[in-house]
Amino acid sequence: MPREIEICYDESMEMKVITSPIAKTEIEEIAGRQFGDFVKAVVDTEKKIMAIGGELHADMEALLMAQGSEQKNLWGVNLYPARPENELIEFNSMINVRPSQGNRSRNVEDQDIRMNIKAIADILIR
Repeated sequence: MPREIEICYDESMEMKVITSPIAKTEIEEIAGRQFGDFVKAVVDTEKKIMAIGGELHADMEALLMAQGSEQKNLWGVNLYPARPENELIEFNSMINVRPSQGNRSRNVEDQDIRMNIKAIADILIR
């Protein structure tokens, strides 16, 4: 039987699940209301979606898992929308520490996973 998960967060942290393209300017606006120049995001590499805007990557991880995502497919990143395209994504989050999947640091160490995350971001961020 599925558990219900209550997700609590500060009202200024507006979590959104992105399933279709979002304007980079909208991400900039969210960043401005939260951390200034970046937003936290969690990418589901299987479903090719992402959640943005939470205070913690773990908040968005819980949101996506409540909607059916599997934890093994979720990777935390930070998005810097005002930076050049090749500097948009920072592959760093506590939720990425997964020794059982061969990822022993906060960074996404597997280059194939990084490329998949980047490809998803390229499709979802316009």
